[in-house]
Amino acid sequence: MIAPTRMAQQANQPLPAGFKIDEYCIERQLSMGGFSIVYVAADRDQKRVAIKEYLPNTLALRSEGRTAPLISEEHLPAFRYGMKCFFEEGRTLAALSHPNVIRVLNFFRANDTVYMVMEYEHGRTLQDLIQKSPAVVTENFIRNVFTKMLNGLREVHAHRLLHLDLKPSNIYMRNSHTPVLIDFGAARQTLACDTPMLKPMYTPGFASPEHYNRRDLLGPWSDIYSVGASMYACISGSTPQPADERMEKDRLVPAMVRWQGLYSDQLLETIDWCLSLNHGYRPQSVFALQKALTEPVIAPASTSVGQKDSLLRQVVGKLKKTRDQ
Repeated sequence: MIAPTRMAQQANQPLPAGFKIDEYCIERQLSMGGFSIVYVAADRDQKRVAIKEYLPNTLALRSEGRTAPLISEEHLPAFRYGMKCFFEEGRTLAALSHPNVIRVLNFFRANDTVYMVMEYEHGRTLQDLIQKSPAVVTENFIRNVFTKMLNGLREVHAHRLLHLDLKPSNIYMRNSHTPVLIDFGAARQTLACDTPMLKPMYTPGFASPEHYNRRDLLGPWSDIYSVGASMYACISGSTPQPADERMEKDRLVPAMVRWQGLYSDQLLETIDWCLSLNHGYRPQSVFALQKALTEPVIAPASTSVGQKDSLLRQVVGKLKKTRDQ
């Protein structure tokens, strides 16, 4: 993950095991990103929870042995703005109760920053699953996982939030095989607010073109681009070409060409639809995408090499026309 900023990133020290904060006791660090640190902790009833600490490494530095971060006067306004948005995000997500969205249990201020307490889920990320078990990536698997995940994203959008960093590693698969949207650290930009001081975090390959330099165009269709990129990555086993590079020279082989005959035309066309460089040519809502993913499946037809070449020229031509409009 990278942040579109010129400030140098720095390493932040996590809170140590056994550290008590509010009513929770830190057990261990779970993950660390450019925007936050996530811990496994226990509450007063010894129930495990996940705690996300707002600590953007481009703005704040916590050295070993300290609890509060050091923030320069230059970065203080941006840090405080981000902290306010993180807190408001926690408030919004705490009001959500959906089986496909991580449950926020609590949020509070401490150590000159903000913490978000979430349910601790048992399972693994979609990225981990497809890397270790690529054979599971069947047509039914993709349709089932993403249709259920989109139920959660639809609820998020209904509360005027965007995810802005949707990718296989941010889709958690419970042991019951239910997908859960996690890591809303990038969702500082809401549909209702003006352009924030902090630029959204994004992941090359999954971020939409407007993530890079047209943030005024960010909307539900931006998350939908990321959904298409995630489906593409599940099939290919690798990250798609970043959108900014595609805008310069599009080398991304359309799903309809790359996997013709292996998956239904309808699924492959839906993936390419989501990956349109022009935001206006993508599905404009989660509902529209869900409708496409739940349409009856038509068995893939076998295609000759000549037909594939012809199809490639047609699809590439359409994509170029879409990009230029």
